[in-house]
Amino acid sequence: MLGNLFNQILYEPIFKFLVFLYNNIPGHDLGIVIIILTVLIRIILFPLSQKSIKSQMKMALHKDKIKEIQNKYKSKEEQSRELMKFYKENKINPFSGCLPLLIQLPILIALYKVFINVLSAKDGLISPLFLGFLDLSKRSPVLAITAGISQFFASRLAMKRTASIPQPGVSEKAAETQKNMSRQMTYMFPLLTVFIAWNFPAGLPFYWTASTVLGLAQDYYLYKKYGRNKKDN
Repeated sequence: MLGNLFNQILYEPIFKFLVFLYNNIPGHDLGIVIIILTVLIRIILFPLSQKSIKSQMKMALHKDKIKEIQNKYKSKEEQSRELMKFYKENKINPFSGCLPLLIQLPILIALYKVFINVLSAKDGLISPLFLGFLDLSKRSPVLAITAGISQFFASRLAMKRTASIPQPGVSEKAAETQKNMSRQMTYMFPLLTVFIAWNFPAGLPFYWTASTVLGLAQDYYLYKKYGRNKKDN
C-alpha cells in the first residue's frame, strides 16, 4: 500500500519527467538532465530552506535571551513553557530545520530508485553519457571523491550553523558532547559518502555533488541575506 503510494506520488512522476527532459533537450544528455532536475528540486524546496535558515538566524540572534530563560527556569516544564512563549512572541519556529530534511528524504529515495533504474537499463532508450564521454552508468572514483569533498564543505557549514544555535533543554555537558560528535561527523560523513558513491554508478555521485554544491550556494546566499539584515527579520 505505502509502496504503491510512494511510486504514484514520487517515483513515477520523477521518472516520467526525467524521460521527458531527456527526450526534449538538445543533445539528449543525461548529465544535463540530472543538473536540470537538481536545480528544479532545489527551487521547489527553496521556500522551506529559506524559512528554516531564517528561523535559525533568529535563534542565534536571541541566544543570550534563550540562555537566560534556561538558567532562570530549572524545571523542564517551566523552561519549555517560557521558551515556547518566547518563540511565539518572536515568530521563531525551533523545529523548522527538521522540515526540509523530512521532505527531502523521500525525494532522495525516489531519485535513487529512478537513477538506478535508468542507469542499469539495457534498452538503449537513454544514453548514460555526459558530454559525450563520461559514462554515468559505470563507477567513477573521481566523482565519488568529488561527492565526498562537496559533502565535507556542507558538513562544515552545518556544524558552524548549529554551533551558534542554542539548544533548549540540553545541559552544557550534553551540548559539548553533541558538538564533539558534530566535529567527528564533519569528517566521517564525507568519508562515508565516498565509500557509498564508490560502489554505485557515477550518476548517483554526480547528482549528489550537483545537489550539494547548489545547496552550499543557496545556504551561502541565505546566510548572507539574513545575517546582513538581522534586525529586520
